[in-house]
Amino acid sequence: MSKVRLMKVLTVVGARPQIIKAAIVSHVLSLNKYKTITEVMVHTGQHYDKNMSQNFFTELNIPTPAYNLNIGSGKHGWQTGMMMTKLEPIMEEVDPDVVLLYGDTNSTLAGALVASKLQYKIFHIESGLRSYRMDIPEESNRIITDCISDILFCPTKTAVENLKKEGRKDGVHLTGDVSYDGFLFYKEISLKRQCFDKFRLKKDKYILATIHRAENTSSINRLQKILKVFKKISLDCEVIIPLHPRTKNKIESLNLLEDVKGIRIMEPVSYLEMISLLINSRIVITDSGGVQKEAYFSKTPCVTLRDETEWIETLEYGWNRLVSPFTEENIESSILDAMSINRKDKNYSEHFGSGNAATSISNFLLDME
Repeated sequence: MSKVRLMKVLTVVGARPQIIKAAIVSHVLSLNKYKTITEVMVHTGQHYDKNMSQNFFTELNIPTPAYNLNIGSGKHGWQTGMMMTKLEPIMEEVDPDVVLLYGDTNSTLAGALVASKLQYKIFHIESGLRSYRMDIPEESNRIITDCISDILFCPTKTAVENLKKEGRKDGVHLTGDVSYDGFLFYKEISLKRQCFDKFRLKKDKYILATIHRAENTSSINRLQKILKVFKKISLDCEVIIPLHPRTKNKIESLNLLEDVKGIRIMEPVSYLEMISLLINSRIVITDSGGVQKEAYFSKTPCVTLRDETEWIETLEYGWNRLVSPFTEENIESSILDAMSINRKDKNYSEHFGSGNAATSISNFLLDME
């Protein structure tokens, strides 16, 4: 009788969106069908605030990571270098068959570089995304990771085409988006737990906003314009902001507390709570790639405070609209346009798969044995 071969997968995560994506893949890998696959998770600690990281492992029912590097915040070079230094002995100890990476953070880049040097196979989930702006750190992270990965799992047809333009065809697989899998799965849990009730809000009677990107928070000019528009809009429709720690620190250090009066500021919320806030809001205003998609998944109109988006599919039919936050007039007019949308009669396309991306990826791992 032939011996069953066991596969060992080392997963590297570090930021909130990666934890959410890894949750759904880990859930599938825990099913009996995949019992020959063992997953070892490493959390770099890139998101160090408990509300932004550890609580997600508990809430999303992910086993505590086998390793936590506790890197925390820092400059890109230092942070990535520290991650690589701590990841190398762990990878050598685990000796995985595959290193599984998500997205485009410094954790992703560090994992890819170490795995490549140690000659482990690299599988990159969420490959092929491009903003075509090299001044954004995530762009270099995703390009380098794609270049040195063995297998590229793409969430959309656009991502596949991006890779094709760069000459990459081998090892490219269109799976759909694991974020969509997770959204569908956790939306049901959120509804069952009645997460929305605790906020004492009325459906479609408030605007949900998130701001965290450095291009918006590091510029007092841009951040102040954004907050002033939020304050003005809040006179007619309540604006709530689960405030990212970086944004909170910037508002305080730049002495912009006067500009947030009238806006409902709250601590970072859990993922289940965020889903409930999102699906019940009138519109979403954000600079987050993940929140853009989640708004699209829930058919909630979105205004993205950026010059570009990697998720161009969300722009179709006006579900998402880009606005450069250089003038208050631009921001306000985009918000008012989004608020006028009748979502019931609006065209919508399914660009992100059928909710089976995690299963497709897990089956690919199983077929490797």
